[in-house]
Amino acid sequence: MQDEQVRQQLKSGNCIGCFYIESPAMRGLLKKLRCDDYRHLVAASSIIRPGVAKSGMMREYIHRFHYPHRFKYLHPVFEEQLADTYGVMVYQEDTMKIIHHFAGLGLGESDVLRRMMTGKKNKGDSFEKLKQKFFDNCADRGYTLKLSQEVWRQIESFAGYSFCKAHSASFAVESFQSLYLKTYFPLEFMVAVINNFGGFYRTEYYFHEARMQGAIIHPPCVNKSHYLTHIEGKNIYVGFVHLHQMERKVASLLLKQRRTDGCYRNLADFVNRVNISADQLEILIRIGAFRFVGKTKAELMWEKNAVFNPKQKWESSGSLFDEPFEEYKLPNLQAGAFDQAFDEIELLGFPISSPFSLLKNKEFPKAITAQQLPKYLHRTVEILAYYVCRKSVRTVNEKHMAFGTWIDIEGRFLDTTHFPDQLKNYSFRGKGIYRIFGKVAVEFDFYSIEVERMELLPLVGDARYE
Repeated sequence: MQDEQVRQQLKSGNCIGCFYIESPAMRGLLKKLRCDDYRHLVAASSIIRPGVAKSGMMREYIHRFHYPHRFKYLHPVFEEQLADTYGVMVYQEDTMKIIHHFAGLGLGESDVLRRMMTGKKNKGDSFEKLKQKFFDNCADRGYTLKLSQEVWRQIESFAGYSFCKAHSASFAVESFQSLYLKTYFPLEFMVAVINNFGGFYRTEYYFHEARMQGAIIHPPCVNKSHYLTHIEGKNIYVGFVHLHQMERKVASLLLKQRRTDGCYRNLADFVNRVNISADQLEILIRIGAFRFVGKTKAELMWEKNAVFNPKQKWESSGSLFDEPFEEYKLPNLQAGAFDQAFDEIELLGFPISSPFSLLKNKEFPKAITAQQLPKYLHRTVEILAYYVCRKSVRTVNEKHMAFGTWIDIEGRFLDTTHFPDQLKNYSFRGKGIYRIFGKVAVEFDFYSIEVERMELLPLVGDARYE
């Protein structure tokens, strides 16, 4: 927690893969708070919860953090009890403090009222009695009804979603631990995240993050890959587990034979040693798992017909000598420029290379990058962005709006805001690369784009099916 590089990593919001602090909202909050120490991370872990945002107190907390002398406490009790959090209720204990010290309810009653608000106890007559006591005590203490209602609004909107401080503190410890690993062992850490099959994002974006950290990503290979993804130096080999249609028993047998008798020499050697069906063999050929033999996938598909006979009874003993097979003279079968990428999209769910290479039109001279946003503050810009995820919300008028997260052509993350009118006219149309026009906005060093319009761009066609 005292390591300067780890703290700078936290402050930058570069936390993809790290426990609890990798979501777009959390990374944005860390940048807005310039969060670089444990105490502020504990608070951030709680104020990111829906209740604080809904009550408007998350924005207020950020404002008070940056301008600690430009706000007034709602009441002196808030300054006495919540000075560390600028008068904002951040933890469950804070709601109990305010109920007790502001309204004069007992600590036992304060805890019961808090738990009723979280839904841990059914709201009924007991809740209404405690609520009435809260307002009666406020009136007895000379508070205005407006003040009492505002305090109650903050308590009620916040209590249902808040963390206790111990919960937030324990989360922040694990966040720091994972951030330390990401800082000093970035490639190993991302492989571990991939093999954990969890996290906020889809697996594709963890491979992308590893590539941004300097890794070379390789598709599955029968001589290099394991069932799970693994790393050798800067080389990361995608595991067989990520092949959507690959049977686990085939992968297990493939690996067992490789451990027992060494690497596979060629396609014929492979089919002699591994009991595999035709469709499973084609999956391995299409993903490029035999690329070490120096033949195109089309050539390997032809060779498969000569060396592989699924009707013949397979015996695990293999052959002492390579059995000859008839060599066919084939026409020059050139692989298409994007064949591998399309096979990866079909079999892995994403391309290992940059998705921007698949754009049909690559000429967008006015498009900027995420790194250039500060130069264009309050100006309308054009940017190309690969869709990552979005969060849909409702405004106070019950209209739909959204926040988008994207990757730009240089591989950096960027965020967008889609207000109701713009979202209605220019909606998200699924995964892909979008051309986005919008105004650059900033909030406490966190830059984003307020979208005015956007369009899903066409990709090159798969020549094999045209």
